[in-house]
Amino acid sequence: MTTFWSLYVTVLSLGTIFSLTWLLLSTRKGQRTEATEETVGHSFDGIEEYDNPLPKWWFMLFVGTIIFALGYLVLYPGLGNWKGLLPGYNYLDNEKQTAFANGQTGWTGVHEWEKEMARSDAKFGPIFAKFASMPIEEVAKDPQALKMGGRLFASNCSVCHGSDAKGAYGFPNLTDADWRWGGEAETIKTTIMGGRHAVMPAWAEVIGEQGVADVAAFVLTNLDGRKLPENTKADPVAGQKLFAANCVACHGPEGKGTPAMGAPDLTHPAAFIYGSSFAQLQQTIRYGRQGQMPAQEQMQGNDKVHLLAAYVYSLSHGEKAPATDAQ
Repeated sequence: MTTFWSLYVTVLSLGTIFSLTWLLLSTRKGQRTEATEETVGHSFDGIEEYDNPLPKWWFMLFVGTIIFALGYLVLYPGLGNWKGLLPGYNYLDNEKQTAFANGQTGWTGVHEWEKEMARSDAKFGPIFAKFASMPIEEVAKDPQALKMGGRLFASNCSVCHGSDAKGAYGFPNLTDADWRWGGEAETIKTTIMGGRHAVMPAWAEVIGEQGVADVAAFVLTNLDGRKLPENTKADPVAGQKLFAANCVACHGPEGKGTPAMGAPDLTHPAAFIYGSSFAQLQQTIRYGRQGQMPAQEQMQGNDKVHLLAAYVYSLSHGEKAPATDAQ
């Protein structure tokens, strides 16, 4: 903060407090000390106000808030570049003399958070490190590790995948055997660490509206094994030809997907996280889809992601997980 803005904030803050103090004391002068039946002379909808002094407890409470405000501004930051006298943070760790991330001293909310995180890492870091040195498959069998991983999942992943990890509209189920990028332990960790960005291109302008309907009909009947709605004007045979010409590059000739590209297996209902009805399939083919899994490496770090990957791995590998119904 520049000197100008520091002085601006300081003058504004202290000026407000001193102005309120003057207003409080000046209005206190000349007030009668005893109660009266006289009014202030104003009427609001027939309601009048007695000309009595403020209660003493209210006055003392106001004085107390002013004293508290001044004391706080002396001890903690609040007056521009003033750092405050207490608690005078200089380092994250007084023994190691580790500086704060911004290289500055004194108390701030960020410094308080950094110290809390440093204390947490000192306490739990060895536990995370122990599990990080183990293979994910072994970590997935440890009850303590699964409990820790479950808490990490609840805090960071459940908002998209659900508290039960069974997914939601646009977010895959993590408890079944269907994986877009692969369900091996290290692949899951790679997905969590670096995130994923899957792109289903829009095909309406390439194959036309009738082509969209035909391809949706082929996917629904030949790959997913369901029947078309009655009176549907779509040709699965024509759709198969369009699929072979435009879709096999990602989904494969049999529609079983390509994990390296994040293309789902269209022969399983779990592939259709945006809905599997005939109308929803057309919507997906017509406009495409954009799905992004955010990277967690910067937020969580390797050791926590290792635990998180073990927890996610356990959801579908604790027992042989069958393919589930559509989400």
